[in-house]
Amino acid sequence: MRPLQRFMSLTLVLAVTAFASHAHARSDASFMKEAAHAGAAEIEASKLAVSKAKSADVKSFADTMIADHTKVADELKALAATKNVKLPDGPSVKQKAEIKLIDAGDNDKFDERFAKNFGVKAHEDTIKLFEEAAKNAKDPEVKAWAEKTLPGLRHHLEMAQALSVAPKK
Repeated sequence: MRPLQRFMSLTLVLAVTAFASHAHARSDASFMKEAAHAGAAEIEASKLAVSKAKSADVKSFADTMIADHTKVADELKALAATKNVKLPDGPSVKQKAEIKLIDAGDNDKFDERFAKNFGVKAHEDTIKLFEEAAKNAKDPEVKAWAEKTLPGLRHHLEMAQALSVAPKK
């Protein structure tokens, strides 16, 4: 191979490697942003539940979600700062709409809507997101944080499933 061909081949390999590395970093950043949206939605919906729920169990669950998700959000903010990732300030537009939906309608059914949508479904979706990151994140710190956070999310899902079966009034 001539020197120019070798140079061009090496340049192409370096460009592809750099692009792949950037794509992985972008994927980790995307995970962190989605995780921030999910946590913010959980906190916002739980604050609503603290004020609107009739069941003491639902209110207690919401208090736990606020405390735990605030702690996780703080950890995520610190991690994102080390990776130069700017996180969103709150829930996504879709999540804001979902929060409005649980707030709308029959107040006697609020507890059930909250437990189903922001207890069970939100945690199922978030667990999938975190499992994917724990398996596929390229940054070892992002991967480790996702792995570390999963047991708490799974516990939240178990708590929510117990609520959605029979919220007490």
